[in-house]
Amino acid sequence: MGERERIGHHGNAGMTQAASDEELMLQVRAGQAEVLGELFDRYHSPLYNFYARLTGDRGLSEDLVQEVFLRILKYRQTYAQKSSFRAWMYQIARNTRLDHLRKQRPQTEWTPEMSPAILPADPAQQQQESALLHRALMRLPEEKREILILSRLQELKHDEIAHLMGCGTNTVKVRVHRALLELKEVFHQLQTARA
Repeated sequence: MGERERIGHHGNAGMTQAASDEELMLQVRAGQAEVLGELFDRYHSPLYNFYARLTGDRGLSEDLVQEVFLRILKYRQTYAQKSSFRAWMYQIARNTRLDHLRKQRPQTEWTPEMSPAILPADPAQQQQESALLHRALMRLPEEKREILILSRLQELKHDEIAHLMGCGTNTVKVRVHRALLELKEVFHQLQTARA
């Protein structure tokens, strides 16, 4: 557990906030492992939200985030200088989750904190629609749920997602569109069943 604790620890008081993700990753690749703390601070929450929305399991999500940063350190030499750090990191995140799925199928337990942030203004209605939207999202096939989370909730660009999934940008646009249509359909089915 000491290794995990060190990853989240800030050992870089001399670092400036202005350094880009790519510059920081190049420093990590060059052997300055303590710089990984800055990247951890920047990406812990986005990665956690990615996993929480995808799996519905908070404990598992935290474990997977830790594993991603361990792998970033382990595979730092594979980072290409002109690559987007964010796209490279999400590729590692996807692989980490796939490795976990091969070992065991996680149970899905939902809590309101995991719901997507696309919500109405009325707090009572907000909670109901949040739960309904999350249920609809969890009913989508894995690949559709993942592409929606990456594009709409993690705000990755279509070309970044295309790189992650090994397909063209237009293919990503079509998949996002189809996934949104299916999400809307499932959401309306759940809404009708509730009424």
